[in-house]
Amino acid sequence: MGEVTDIRALNLQDIQQKFQELSLPAYRSRQVWEWLWKKGVRNFSEMSSLPLDLRSVLSQKFSILPAALSQTEISKDGTIKCALKLHDGHMIESVLIPSRNRVTACISSQAGCSLTCTFCATGKLKLMRNLTAGEIYDQVVFLQALAFDKYKENLSNIVLMGMGEPLLNYREVLDGIQKITSPEGLGISSQRITLSTAGIAKMIKKLGDDEVKFNLAISLHAASDEKRNKIMPINESNNLSQLTDALQYFYNKTGTRVTYEYIAFQDFNDSLGDAEQLAALCRKVPSKVNMIQYNPIGDEQFRQATLNRLTDFKNYLERKGIIVNVRRSRGKDINAACGQLANKPGK
Repeated sequence: MGEVTDIRALNLQDIQQKFQELSLPAYRSRQVWEWLWKKGVRNFSEMSSLPLDLRSVLSQKFSILPAALSQTEISKDGTIKCALKLHDGHMIESVLIPSRNRVTACISSQAGCSLTCTFCATGKLKLMRNLTAGEIYDQVVFLQALAFDKYKENLSNIVLMGMGEPLLNYREVLDGIQKITSPEGLGISSQRITLSTAGIAKMIKKLGDDEVKFNLAISLHAASDEKRNKIMPINESNNLSQLTDALQYFYNKTGTRVTYEYIAFQDFNDSLGDAEQLAALCRKVPSKVNMIQYNPIGDEQFRQATLNRLTDFKNYLERKGIIVNVRRSRGKDINAACGQLANKPGK
């Protein structure tokens, strides 16, 4: 039968070229593109506007390699965690998070992770592989359908805060976001998308060069190199000075204010001295702070900061004129909260 090509790995021009080589009508390539990315079809047989003989040729010459829903768990707070099985057997997790005013999709960019952050369950896995743009797109399609089915709502926000480091899968992540935001794709506004990174300085600068329209969040969690080195090994090669320089570059290129994500750990980074260091960092780049409750991952290394310390920390930052939001963790009872995603192959 010859080599079968993953059609979703091709751009429109590639598909048009393949159709020309196969002596297929050129205009059909745009119809196929629309079925793939606007309608999210995962099987050539479902492309009902195409003749049966063309669908047969496509199924012989091309493949579609979608993520498949393997399991769902529903939290008592309404959060839904989805385990998705990739075509090669690897597993990833995505989370649908309903709240009073929004429904958020938290999606993954890699199967596993290579960064070994000490407070994150995903960091205890090894990196299996990068996800394709199609697999990133599939998660949004699944969670969009789930949001409408369960809550009669469309997705209001998409965050790349699931498994993996998005900027270590740069090309596929940006291609996936393009498929999600394009009028020829799902047509979701870039302003509704946030990419969260542990802080790869040179790739943050590349985001600026590419003048991306989506939002950027930094998984910070400590405002000194000494403390950040202890919990995030990536800081040893991308220290706070390098990170700040990259963020200033990004802001100058895009005009987009950065969000610092800050998990408060008891007796580690929750003092007023820590708040002072964070305030100083915030003054260097237009930014706001999301404070996040720590979610246990089955070891005793960290504990959640007390409510009093969290409140004092927040009040200090606000007195310095910094915008602060405290994010209440959701889905903890099903290990779907921030830092808890750790599905394993074959689970």
